[in-house]
Amino acid sequence: MSDKQYNIYSLFQARFPENTSAIFIETADGTEYSYAYLEQETARIAHFLTRQGLQKGDRIAVQVEKSPHVLFLYLACLRAGFIYLPLNTAYTKTEISYFLENAEPSIVVCRTESSQLFSEIKNKNLKHIFTLDLNEQSGLIKQSRSTAAEFETVACDTDDIAVILYTSGTTGRPKGAMITHGNLAANGIALQKAWGWQQGDVLLHALPIFHIHGLFVACHNVLLGGSKMLFLEKFDSKTVVQFLPKATVFMGVPTFYTRLLDEENFNRTTCQNMRLFISGSAPLLEQTFDDFQQRSGHTILERYGMTETGMNTSNPLQGKRIAGTVGLPLPGVEARIVDENNQIVKNNSVGILQVKGDNIFKGYWRMPEKTAEEFTEDHFFITGDMAQYNEQGYISIVGRNKDMVITGGYNVYPKEVELLLDETKGVKESAIIGLPHKDFGEAVTAIVVPDDMNNPPNVDKLKKLLKEQLASYKTPKKIIFIEKLPRNTMGKVQKNILRETYNALYK
Repeated sequence: MSDKQYNIYSLFQARFPENTSAIFIETADGTEYSYAYLEQETARIAHFLTRQGLQKGDRIAVQVEKSPHVLFLYLACLRAGFIYLPLNTAYTKTEISYFLENAEPSIVVCRTESSQLFSEIKNKNLKHIFTLDLNEQSGLIKQSRSTAAEFETVACDTDDIAVILYTSGTTGRPKGAMITHGNLAANGIALQKAWGWQQGDVLLHALPIFHIHGLFVACHNVLLGGSKMLFLEKFDSKTVVQFLPKATVFMGVPTFYTRLLDEENFNRTTCQNMRLFISGSAPLLEQTFDDFQQRSGHTILERYGMTETGMNTSNPLQGKRIAGTVGLPLPGVEARIVDENNQIVKNNSVGILQVKGDNIFKGYWRMPEKTAEEFTEDHFFITGDMAQYNEQGYISIVGRNKDMVITGGYNVYPKEVELLLDETKGVKESAIIGLPHKDFGEAVTAIVVPDDMNNPPNVDKLKKLLKEQLASYKTPKKIIFIEKLPRNTMGKVQKNILRETYNALYK
């Protein structure tokens, strides 16, 4: 495929099974969607959206519940050369307002109950608001049914933006990561090879699809393999145990694996048809790694990626998978660990991980200065993760130099929550930290200095205020009041001391 014909949908299409009546998606209730249906449905949606006056490069913001037709909408946007902008279903009006103002989408696709909210905050570029619910007989899907079931895929360069994914900023201002058709293709092909994907594989999909893990890593592997997936609306440990005997591959965040281990019926018999369990989006505890191996007979393959880069490293398919590491750099990815002077560190020494390759994103939407800050002069992306190599070349992520919290696989940047807390009546200042939690990996925790220690703000009211303005996963699990925050001689809050002090809070 030439650079001028590098629409990733064409790459998927070239790898569809020869018999397109083969099943692409099977839902929990047994509904099946073939590759032929995928081809026709994405053509209809692409035609319908094009008829609304959209041009190549226009943005489409989507905030809906997980369903097969949301995936078809995404693929239709790729076919038509539009830029897909998935939004977490937990985002509030405050967060959505920023995304619409910043990305200026031409079309919004949302749940019926959210259409009024989007109408109230729409920006000047917004032409239409369409609905998409689990009932495909209404809204966008019904409206597109009268259009043609054939569509000529729009030619794209490798550098054309396919998706914008927002990541919370360390300054509190979210950044839109521009991910290109070439980025997606390079990463997808690398993962196909690294994980030995076969056409006969069946993926059990229980992840959300507004996130890189569920949308790119999971769905793209299935599409590039011309294989099948069992598509669950959400993760439920009992449902996953029920469907595992029909699957060969499962992808999840560490929380999924701890919850599976709590299920009595999860055992070696349940997993006898499985080929591969993959974990990512947050660090996997060595105890979970060991317990899962003993219980299931399978060794979890842990990998490491970011919204901006896709997947960077993976433990090997054939070879030793080492607990506590994220493996080796994927084919096509250069990785290095450097000190504060940008010099390569020795094995077992901690430094900042930097990566380079065709998988690395184009930059942050409308933030050229921020983009420039995140790259070195020789074009390595500075991940902000602290890491180290062992003697075998395996990488371990040992911390984050930006104090980001990863809870249940979702990134939470403390500053975004701190800004809201600090503006609240009765709060003098605050610090958000992540503390070890068995289920979520890390729990968002607020350390608050009140104006009056003898009369601190009401905890429930503080949480309610935050929930009204932030996605629920960003809301602190607990709020602790203290007289003052520990600071170093430069006045910087010493969050490491706070983490040490309250390390056992959730144990």
